[in-house]
Amino acid sequence: MTAEVNKGPTLGIRHLQALLIFITITSVYIGRLNVGVSVVAMTNAESTNPDFPEYDWTEAEKSYILSSFFWGYIITQFLGGYLCKLFGVKNVMFWATFASGVCSAVTPLFIGWGGWATYCGIRVLMGFAQGLIFPCIHQHLARWSPPEERNRLGALSHTGIEAGNVLSMFVSGMIAKGPMGWPGISYISAGVAFASCALWFVLAANNATESRFIGEAERNYIESSLKHKENYHNTVIPIPWRAIFTSGPFLALIVARCAETWGLSTLQAEIPAYMNGVLQMDIKDNAFFSALPFLAMWIMSYVYLIFADILLSGKCLSLTAIRKTFNSIAFWLPAATLIGIGFLDVDQKNFAIVLMTLSVGFNSGATIGSSLNSIDLSPNHASILMGIVNTAANVVPIVTPLVVGQVVSDNTDRSQWQIVFIISSVIFFVGNCIYLLFGTAVSQPWDAEDFLQPQPIAGLEIVERQHEKSVSKMPIS
Repeated sequence: MTAEVNKGPTLGIRHLQALLIFITITSVYIGRLNVGVSVVAMTNAESTNPDFPEYDWTEAEKSYILSSFFWGYIITQFLGGYLCKLFGVKNVMFWATFASGVCSAVTPLFIGWGGWATYCGIRVLMGFAQGLIFPCIHQHLARWSPPEERNRLGALSHTGIEAGNVLSMFVSGMIAKGPMGWPGISYISAGVAFASCALWFVLAANNATESRFIGEAERNYIESSLKHKENYHNTVIPIPWRAIFTSGPFLALIVARCAETWGLSTLQAEIPAYMNGVLQMDIKDNAFFSALPFLAMWIMSYVYLIFADILLSGKCLSLTAIRKTFNSIAFWLPAATLIGIGFLDVDQKNFAIVLMTLSVGFNSGATIGSSLNSIDLSPNHASILMGIVNTAANVVPIVTPLVVGQVVSDNTDRSQWQIVFIISSVIFFVGNCIYLLFGTAVSQPWDAEDFLQPQPIAGLEIVERQHEKSVSKMPIS
């Protein structure tokens, strides 16, 4: 019988780090996504809160505001992966979240001074700041999560995405109609970001050896499970760029994440337009229907987590099998429902809402299916991999609307929308097929700390040892 490993308390500091990541993700997503409600409140003050200024922005200007965040976000993903290796996750995430909060706090003041163009500039800066965060998160999870707990802690922390989605939709609308008006959306978002910064500053640590609060048993458990060299935390491991960009499993991950972003952006951004044009519904006017798919996504993320935990703890499936199974559910079921939505007519509005909710809900399995896979492939370079993957994936939300604009010339023509949904379904299907063929949850050879160091030639090493022995046997004169 093997001796039982002392893992420390049931809820330890590693669980606290996952909670801190959850809080950080929730806070930055609230700041990121409240812009949709804010713009509506700013341009329709009479219907939301007439006590605050109203702006007469064109549809084009509104679209610039809504998309400007991603202009900055796409640029700093790669940079975030590199900075956290140099300066530590704690520092980079703190200042990135703080900068995002500052952008929220100054928004009302600068809009009054510079209008929509200034608003775009602030959103670009917020994108710059938030682009650093997710590569840091993956590095943090790699340093704090024992391999057997990595899936659980990673999935729990990432449910902050769904929490941020739901809270931003529900809370922003209530704030806009309340005494604080639309400026209150920015102020409260800033307050949430600053509060998460305070918690992060006090409680976060780059790794278990730096934490002031961790017990010896938990620290030893985490560090021994990671199996790295003694001076690991003080060493910047060289990045094997060529090996990364020629790695089949990593390239398959990039394809899968781009396919996921294409499908999800269609579900999030284009289906409401289809429901408005073809089904004659204005789903954005109803806060409940707008948030319902993301509420389903939030709930389903825990359902996936529970099933993954059962399968892993019972050793029913390997981690690779779980990743591929969950990713197939998350990709292929929404692919089918997308096609189904395209065949609905005006008399089937309720069924359309059900299918849309199911699509987004099922898609939450992609977090366990592929989002966390960069940590599997290379815990040592998780931030770099996430930076590369997120850079590629976040080009997609810029391209998707352009493709839809080319295909859909008449918003009320169902046949044109069917083409859009078929394209998305095919991308979902093919992207997952590539991931099934080439993806894996096994750590890659280029993750080794000494991968780029010159390796001794076996034959030469033997000759050198024999020479040393012969020299040692020579008589000393």
